[in-house]
Amino acid sequence: MTAKTLQHRSRLLAAASLTVAAALTLSACGFSTESGSASGSNSGSGSGSDGSGEAPRTVKTAMGDVKVPAAPQRVVVLDTAELDSVLTLGVKPVGATHADVDSGFLNYLPKDQVAGITDVGQMMTPNLEAIAGLEPDLILTSKIRHGDKYAELSKIAPTVMTENTGYPWKENFQVHAEALNKKAEAKMVTDDYARHVADVTKALGGKEKAGATEVNMVRFVEGADIRIYGKKNYIATILADVGLGRPAITDKAKDGFSYDVSPEKIDLADADAVFHSTYGDPKKSKETQTTGSGLWKNMDAVKNGKVFAVDDQLWIQGIGYTAADKILSELQTSLK
Repeated sequence: MTAKTLQHRSRLLAAASLTVAAALTLSACGFSTESGSASGSNSGSGSGSDGSGEAPRTVKTAMGDVKVPAAPQRVVVLDTAELDSVLTLGVKPVGATHADVDSGFLNYLPKDQVAGITDVGQMMTPNLEAIAGLEPDLILTSKIRHGDKYAELSKIAPTVMTENTGYPWKENFQVHAEALNKKAEAKMVTDDYARHVADVTKALGGKEKAGATEVNMVRFVEGADIRIYGKKNYIATILADVGLGRPAITDKAKDGFSYDVSPEKIDLADADAVFHSTYGDPKKSKETQTTGSGLWKNMDAVKNGKVFAVDDQLWIQGIGYTAADKILSELQTSLK
């Protein structure tokens, strides 16, 4: 994200917060307002108020309707997408799990934004005792990650789960915004993203030229085959938003997610431009072996200088609007 975009978003979020605060004040004085109802419906009585003067709200989740505070103050997030969402919306969680990376919280996130967040364990094995110790009033995660822990988490705090992660990231972001009562801020974020997408498409020569440029995303994964990403995953949605073309090989991706190949078939990943990232050790993930091979070096993308190594934490693991803004900027720089 550029400094200009970050400053613009900060001003917008600050303005939105003032607007919401004013609406809450009017509501407390007996005036009618649409703020805070959104897609969920208010329920409960004054005795269930969280101190904001409003009763808890009901949010539709993958696990059914969940009552959440009108204005959550102590939020815990259990995955990278949820961490991106809350920070993008101007909320610093009291606790978060860490991804399986050396840096703990993903390295693309601004250091000042993650400073002070309590680490509550590895993403797939969160420390429930540590979470409870933070006395959260809202927990955000997904069913695919922690559905088996829903009963335990719900005893700690209202737990809002989306069904999945990755591909439906935009829909999930709206669920996160609803749970946080940040729908106004969410609209500003998505509007900013749409403007950034339009700017990148224009910089790449317009829709027709962008569509004629076929792009592949390759991921080297320790302990697994090499992934040529299909059209139903986080990064694919960003490429599609810009209007970039995708090679025919992407249609072979299992469930639209990825088409996995050995180093001996890496030439199937060739395209006008190839972005690649690595999860784990470069040697154990076969990156070193593959990128040093004759098949790799003979790909048109390599010969034309259109192969770009990118940060796996940003391009694959971030899964949110803050990550997406940074990816858009890198796309523009690489492909223009």
